[in-house]
Amino acid sequence: MQAGIQAFRLHGNTVKNAVLQRIRVATPVMRSIMFTRFESVSSARMEEHGFESTTIADILKAKGKNADGSWLWCATDDTVYDAVKSMTQHNVGALVVVKPGEQNSIAGIITERDYLRKIIVQGRSSKSTKVGDIMTEENKLITVTPDTKVLRAMQLMTDNRIRHIPVIDNKGMIGMVSIGDVVRAVVIEHREELNRLNAYIQGGY
Repeated sequence: MQAGIQAFRLHGNTVKNAVLQRIRVATPVMRSIMFTRFESVSSARMEEHGFESTTIADILKAKGKNADGSWLWCATDDTVYDAVKSMTQHNVGALVVVKPGEQNSIAGIITERDYLRKIIVQGRSSKSTKVGDIMTEENKLITVTPDTKVLRAMQLMTDNRIRHIPVIDNKGMIGMVSIGDVVRAVVIEHREELNRLNAYIQGGY
């Protein structure tokens, strides 16, 4: 997975290098036309369509109402069994854990990995163990904001070897993104950037 992520992160430079190589091998007249076309594009336009512009907010918007976090939590006094059941029902790999009766007060996060390592491997009962006993506590929780760039979120996931990150704003948790969400966004962004570069060369702008 990490190798794949690194490949996506390097993809943008590969595209740019390919374009530059194409310019270098063109005739002098063609090079002049190409550079004139690139220079005629305003810097504001280039920034608008630049690499690495996608944010976490864009991912949540694309996910729609299922990203609102309304079912992405459980309480510290819930059983691990109930938490895992909720993950299965909603096809997610992690739940944010809150304090009982305080949905906006995050206490930590519980993931499939916690269940495997701290319940299955240790031979504990998921029906008698509380979520608070096996969760990753809030002081160790990695989070992002809606304004966080997608590639920054990807780097946090890779560096910390995690697959889910809660999204927090000044009002509390507003959603969750997974490594799958992030990789998908990076692939789409670079595909769109490749199309834009081709359009510049072919006179589409």
